[in-house]
Amino acid sequence: MMIISQNLERTYMRYEDAAQEDRCAPRVKLHIPAQMRPSGSPSFSVVVKDLSLSGVACEALTGMTAGTRVWLTLPGLSALQAKIVWNDGTMVGCEFDTLLNLAVMENVLARFPVQA
Repeated sequence: MMIISQNLERTYMRYEDAAQEDRCAPRVKLHIPAQMRPSGSPSFSVVVKDLSLSGVACEALTGMTAGTRVWLTLPGLSALQAKIVWNDGTMVGCEFDTLLNLAVMENVLARFPVQA
């Protein structure tokens, strides 16, 4: 199990603070089946490949453009509201509207193995 430093919680209490950094927060490579739902549309399957307190990258074949509002549902969690910030045709990057709670991040890491 990977433990996220308690310093992260103090350092990145608000998204505005985290956004001042180049990568916002440390990223963890994972493989998590999830659901993504664009605003006003049905959900579809994605695979979370990269997760941080501030956002996520998912394998997703979609034409959604930057700025699209989405809800990401990870297994066993409530939907997380986010915004698409990039799409390369096979992957999308999203920033969460609110930083992921450190306890939620640690719960996800305990349930899904970190990829090398």
